[in-house]
Amino acid sequence: MPEAFLLDAVRTPVGRRGGALSGWHSADLGAHVIKAVVERTGVDPDLVDDVILGCTDTLGPQSGNIARTAWLAAGFGDHVPGVTVDRQCGSSQQAVHFAAQAVMSGTQDLVLAGGVQNMSRIPISAAMLAGREYGFEDPFSGSKGWQERYGSVEVSQFRSADMIAAHWDISREAMEEYALGSHRRALAAIDSGRFDAEIVPVDDFRHDEGPRRDTTLERMRGLKPLSEGSRLTAAVASQISDGASAALLASAAFVEEHGLKPRARIHHLSVRAADPVWMLTGPIPATAHALRRAGLTVEDIDLFEVNEAFASVVLAWLDETGADPARVNVNGGGIALGHPIGATGTKLLATLLHELERREGRYGLQTMCEGGGTANVTIIERLS
Repeated sequence: MPEAFLLDAVRTPVGRRGGALSGWHSADLGAHVIKAVVERTGVDPDLVDDVILGCTDTLGPQSGNIARTAWLAAGFGDHVPGVTVDRQCGSSQQAVHFAAQAVMSGTQDLVLAGGVQNMSRIPISAAMLAGREYGFEDPFSGSKGWQERYGSVEVSQFRSADMIAAHWDISREAMEEYALGSHRRALAAIDSGRFDAEIVPVDDFRHDEGPRRDTTLERMRGLKPLSEGSRLTAAVASQISDGASAALLASAAFVEEHGLKPRARIHHLSVRAADPVWMLTGPIPATAHALRRAGLTVEDIDLFEVNEAFASVVLAWLDETGADPARVNVNGGGIALGHPIGATGTKLLATLLHELERREGRYGLQTMCEGGGTANVTIIERLS
């Protein structure tokens, strides 16, 4: 079967809401990482077959096919097309999947995949809220088929995260301990320079803004729950953030013809789904499916990146998969580092690639929960 190779993956530092990246136009954030990954790999940008970027809430500066706009804002040839993908939190991971599939199909040889999100300028769920102007309260109300199947129950990531905590009997205290660990792991990674190789500084902004050095369990326990009776607080949820990420994928023929040295091979890619009301449980069946299709076991995986949308999501996934916690999100996750939704998929890929190389591991698995109950899984094999 034709293969897809990962030449490189980069990301911006992640900015807090209202932080260092909040004033940037999304097209310029996307252009920044696009230029960086092209320069780092040394490929001729005129040879790129397509640009696929993930982005959600595509309003204002993120509308009008941000993938195409970002490529042009980077100053590259206008003959190169672009397309924007929305699979909610998994948008840029899906962009990588589409890029790899294009290469593996033999129809394209060099594809740039990535994502961008400025959540400071365009708030989360802005697209859903914009529908109210036209008489639509949410994406589901008014759909006869949806209501016949799921009724009128609340569909939200917060309700799902609480349902998961209750079903798997995950206490608030356990989630807070996990969240504290995420901050500590992230700070250790920053202080030791483990992110330096994957991060493309934006002017003088070089380090993720999210991790909190002063956070403690005592401070977390003083926070109010997100709603009455909830086990969730802001401390155990991913942070609203700004950022961009990009990767280049190439065919074996392109790699050989241009004398390139790929850093990893796409060993497996798939996407599965679960109940859309539960929503965030998708990574559990998706991981089982991916390992089965790849002919691997959880013990074969050297490192996991499981997006920390909420602490309960990762803790339930750990309980169901039996994965070794010491191999999961070893440099922290979205609770500490932030979750710029459209960009997070390729951001995690960049972290996974660089950490696999640092540890000289072989296989890395990435998965994340996504709106609607879907979940992507990507398994890469380190080559360099």
